[in-house]
Amino acid sequence: MTVAVTGASGQLGRLVVQALLREGATPVVAIVRDPQKVTDLAEQGVDVRQASYDDADSLDRALAGVDRVLLVSGNEFGARVAQHTNVIRAAERAGVELLAYTSIPQATENPLILAQEHIGTEAALAASTVPHAILRNGWYWENYLGGLASAVESGVLYGAAGEGRVAGAARADYADAAAKVLTTDGHAGQVYELGGDERLTYAELAQAISDAAGKPVRYQDLPEADYAAALEQSGLPAADAKVLADADAGITKGILDVTSGDLQKLLGRPSATAVEVFRASLS
Repeated sequence: MTVAVTGASGQLGRLVVQALLREGATPVVAIVRDPQKVTDLAEQGVDVRQASYDDADSLDRALAGVDRVLLVSGNEFGARVAQHTNVIRAAERAGVELLAYTSIPQATENPLILAQEHIGTEAALAASTVPHAILRNGWYWENYLGGLASAVESGVLYGAAGEGRVAGAARADYADAAAKVLTTDGHAGQVYELGGDERLTYAELAQAISDAAGKPVRYQDLPEADYAAALEQSGLPAADAKVLADADAGITKGILDVTSGDLQKLLGRPSATAVEVFRASLS
């Protein structure tokens, strides 16, 4: 059985390829725009194939002979539905037996800015003929690493999440779950709502940062607009600041508080804690 991963040079895609290798899956295909970024994977016996989400011909070549494929959502906001649909159509032409897609929690009811292109992609999958599974990945604890040093230095974690909870996990946990779906049977037609064991408020997240750093950190809640403005003042582009503040506003509504247990069932183990991820980063 040939298993392929798109976006295999990215943070999640690379971890999935590594998880597949640990699972003993062969052959493994890494689909990337720039093969030079994954020479280490090629040295481990991975079949590296060049393709772009925008290039249908390259996708046909990359998916030739592939049985199962993970479509890792792209990062070109505004273009992703069309790009993902190109991969779905190529999978149809290749006769792929399973396409798994990395989506977002509660996608069909999710109001977040981040969710809209996932909603469009899930609709494209529903209209396609390729058997598919949807992996609605929850928040990565790594999403907070960019502001970790600042929170430790200032002693304050800023946000706009109120008392909402985030069921986060490590990126590697979601990668291992994807590898399990790609290497075992019975997943076609399934929608997995994936979230970690820990369901933390931002006050608890600040405590996790404090525990990892050995320094007191408290949470300061801000109105959504004020938080977006603060992110802009810190140097973040206005569009990115709006997306992050919008995500925090969604957390107040429970959008990222996943309680399904699907991740734990796929992993067969608990997910990583926030403290573990933060401590590893700080070390």
